[in-house]
Amino acid sequence: MTTISKKMTESIKTLAEFGLTPNQTKVYLALLELGEARVQDIAKRAQVLRTTTYEVLEQLKQIGIISQYNRQNIRIYFAEPPSSLEQILETKKKAIQKILPQLESVYNISDFKPKIRYYEGVKGYKIVYEDTLTCQEKHLRAILSMQDMFEKMGEQYMENYIKKRATTGINLNVIRIGPHEVKPIWPESREELRAVRFAPENFVFPLTMYIYDNKVSLMSTKRENFSLIIESKEFMQTQKALFEILWQVSTKSK
Repeated sequence: MTTISKKMTESIKTLAEFGLTPNQTKVYLALLELGEARVQDIAKRAQVLRTTTYEVLEQLKQIGIISQYNRQNIRIYFAEPPSSLEQILETKKKAIQKILPQLESVYNISDFKPKIRYYEGVKGYKIVYEDTLTCQEKHLRAILSMQDMFEKMGEQYMENYIKKRATTGINLNVIRIGPHEVKPIWPESREELRAVRFAPENFVFPLTMYIYDNKVSLMSTKRENFSLIIESKEFMQTQKALFEILWQVSTKSK
């Protein structure tokens, strides 16, 4: 294992998720450490063949995270500030948002066919939570157990999720299971766009459920460790009607 990978395992993993290849990651991290350098010095630090390093440096220039200048006819490369990665993501996000309506119109051509997506583990739970943030009608309905939510996701993840939801302008009507409350946290809040009710005393619902747009998302406890996103207008309408009935008989306090 190289020195870089020992020190920056998490960075390497994250850069791969950003879209960099293994060689691009090695060269980029080497250049970050060197500050500015010639090709041969970068290749040596990154432990990548010099001929390959030339190609990779050009690729990283195209991405926009490194630059180059000439010093006495010698190419000198340097890394742009790491914050440029965030700027690139933001640019890509804006580009996607611009064409999203067009993509959605194509995607929904066959929306009469129900779609079911199945996931496993914590990664699946995160996919579901992120999907709720795409809610077009800006209104989520949820039934959940705080105890299960803490066990699956942790308090910090949920704090960050709540900030994203509120910033996006998505309202939440949530029915919580009284006996499963972990601590007095996340009460009804206009600022965080959250209305809270507590289910009747004997009501038990092991799954976490979110209802939004034409979707119903379900997340199991850690015991069964799965998530579902069901896209079906009829199924959503049924669950929404049942939710509204339960909301009427739920109370504002435990």
